[in-house]
Amino acid sequence: MSTKPAVDFTTQIVHADRWGGAEKGAIHQAIHSSVQYGYDQVEDLIAVFQGTAKVGYNYARQGTPTTAALEAKITQMEGGTGSIAFSTGMAALCAMFFTLLKAGDHLVASKFVFGNTNSVFGTLADLGVQVTTVDATGAAQVQAAVRPNTRMVFVETIANPGTQVPDLEGIGALCRDKGLLYVVDNTVASPYLFRPATVGAGLVMNSLTKSIGGHGDALGGAITDTGLFDWAGYPNIFEAYRKGDPKGWGLQQVRKKGLRDMGGTLASHSAHQIAVGAETLALRMERSSATALALAQWLEQHPAVAKVHYPLLPSHPQYARARKHFKAGSWLLSFELKDPGDCLPLCNRLRLPIKATGLADTRTLIIPVAHTIFWEAGPEVRANMGIGDSMIRLSVGLEDAQDLLADFEQALAG
Repeated sequence: MSTKPAVDFTTQIVHADRWGGAEKGAIHQAIHSSVQYGYDQVEDLIAVFQGTAKVGYNYARQGTPTTAALEAKITQMEGGTGSIAFSTGMAALCAMFFTLLKAGDHLVASKFVFGNTNSVFGTLADLGVQVTTVDATGAAQVQAAVRPNTRMVFVETIANPGTQVPDLEGIGALCRDKGLLYVVDNTVASPYLFRPATVGAGLVMNSLTKSIGGHGDALGGAITDTGLFDWAGYPNIFEAYRKGDPKGWGLQQVRKKGLRDMGGTLASHSAHQIAVGAETLALRMERSSATALALAQWLEQHPAVAKVHYPLLPSHPQYARARKHFKAGSWLLSFELKDPGDCLPLCNRLRLPIKATGLADTRTLIIPVAHTIFWEAGPEVRANMGIGDSMIRLSVGLEDAQDLLADFEQALAG
């Protein structure tokens, strides 16, 4: 194992595998495809099952050396104490919600969330978890929704698709004062642009498919414990996991009940692809953020555009907050046309953006929001979330900024 000097964000990721002890001098962790892991002594296997072994694997559904190496990278990027990797971001979210909340508990969540996350709230309600969604851009609205049975508060750092930025700091202070578990979905911002631990988040979720993996070639998700939440006082920890240091209780329960029991396992091949993609996270976030800002500024001046949603535009309602917390504005921007009837024709006239769902690819992606990813939610929910019929969402990629601007110019001229 090489000696690790004091280095910055990207250098840590690039050298993480070899500093972590990759086999035979490899600079990347090997892809471990084995499902079973054997031991010379049965006592060693028992120690792995009972959680007393420092390191060990028993069945790949709970992880492999390859997924463990990726988890270590995520933990390092988020400045946490541990992480669990899952097959998708939604698998990670569901594992967390369904293992840490019980019937009769109350969840306060931002109403500005990813469409599938909003759908999960409905499933939680069907199972007896009370869910209240609020405008989390102000901590006062969150505070007003808190009840005696509230266990968790959930927000996204930059909301998809409207780019609302919650009162991250104010909500963190509220959760700390009331002993609530503060969960932040950091997918859009990424741990390079923002660390939720700085505002008191107890758990951080990342869809590894997006910013961290970044190439649209592997699905994945992760939950990271920041070490800031006191699990000793959390009533929903099963007795079997109330042993050892309480700082590990939450992740232990999510890994056992969420990963092992629910089976949302990340394959080693995907973990390897995501880990390699993560090495360029900072470079991609800086490039796509700069291009997104230039495009947002250009669109805001165009006579056919009614409104542009991007956190680092001075016209954005949470501009000052975004400037305070984020290194850059990320790749996500949305805009609305003055003529809703031109929404679909405009998408078709564009030549570079790919008409596809998904986010944070190296290529720019475009989708009409109300007709696709939020169609199932219905007009009432869309209106409550500020999603107009002409809203178009862009995930800005790595194309040359001038090429994208020229493409939008010809499409809007049409």
